[in-house]
Amino acid sequence: MTTKAIALKTLTATAVLCALTATAQAATIGGTDVTYGGYVKLDAMWSDYSAGAPAGTSVGRDFYVPSTTPVGNDDNSDAVFDMHARESRFNFGTATLLDNGKTVKTHIELDFLASAPGGNERVSNSYSPRIRHAFISYDGWLFGQTWSNFQNVGALPEALDFIGPAEGTVFVRQSQIKYTTGAWSFSLENPESTITTFDNKAGVMAVTDDASLPDFTARYTHKADWGNFVVAALARQLTYKVGGVDADETSFGISASGMVKFGEDNLKFMLTQGKGLGRYVGVNVAHGAVLNGNDLDAIDSTSGFIAYQHKWNSKWRSTFLYSFFSADNNTDLLSISGDPTESSQSYSANILYSPVKRLTFGAEFKHAERELESGVDGDMERLQFSVKYAF
Repeated sequence: MTTKAIALKTLTATAVLCALTATAQAATIGGTDVTYGGYVKLDAMWSDYSAGAPAGTSVGRDFYVPSTTPVGNDDNSDAVFDMHARESRFNFGTATLLDNGKTVKTHIELDFLASAPGGNERVSNSYSPRIRHAFISYDGWLFGQTWSNFQNVGALPEALDFIGPAEGTVFVRQSQIKYTTGAWSFSLENPESTITTFDNKAGVMAVTDDASLPDFTARYTHKADWGNFVVAALARQLTYKVGGVDADETSFGISASGMVKFGEDNLKFMLTQGKGLGRYVGVNVAHGAVLNGNDLDAIDSTSGFIAYQHKWNSKWRSTFLYSFFSADNNTDLLSISGDPTESSQSYSANILYSPVKRLTFGAEFKHAERELESGVDGDMERLQFSVKYAF
């Protein structure tokens, strides 16, 4: 048997063994450690919308996306039930010790949310996998796609909803080059602009990818026995170069977030303010700017959340969450931008039970509201049940 065949046989056998013992490391081949992980999760959701339910193909039916909450006639209340396993994910990584004594690592992760349908719910319920992370890390450098350096993933509270504080958090994954030294990290990230334009009707979103510069971020992380505190800054160029128009505007923002321990409990928070943040906050609940003739008028916004997790005992825990987003729309441009989102907020509470460490059963209630600049509003109430096993 060849060395390659022996290595493959060892990898397969070890992977099976690790699957049974729920360990993360699959095998060591030569100087490379191969790891895998992920989880399987089932979500069942009953959602009641005050202004009519979104279409079954809406991403807001799979998880809470503030911009998809319908607004309008309160007499059009509609309740729907959804069930899916699309959040289930799988990751694979390697770590190789090099001749110079340093280690190069790779990581790739897939799930099935927010991807092309690839099937339907009539028979197969098949969905296309999508890339979440794919990066190389070496000697303080990271090359590839992962969470934006402007985002503090560690501040996200434990929720059954895919994001949790959707309107109140920075939430972006994208390709980047990042360097970390001590408590500081800096990155150059893929640029993209969401612009409100007027095209026979008000409030059309244009997504442009013609910036001449990458997005730039800087971040400082302070860690202590009591928890951690993160401050991140973002600077980028908003652009719109279509049909003879060549417009650009500078966008910037700052975000403060962290976690404070209270014995077994913890408090997590985030507050973000900026000009033209657009897609970086609230899952793009507001656009980055409005096209006014040949100029871009960047939209100011403030968002944030606060979440408290209480451990009832070693197996039971709950998270109580409040999240908000507020846009300062230029009312002089409503003839162009139409009736954009002015604010969104949500409240949620859950109860989670883990009979063993990696298995969790949970129930969560969420109330969400969205209001347009004109005052037209709508709300959603969702009761979600989930079962998750991490491996």
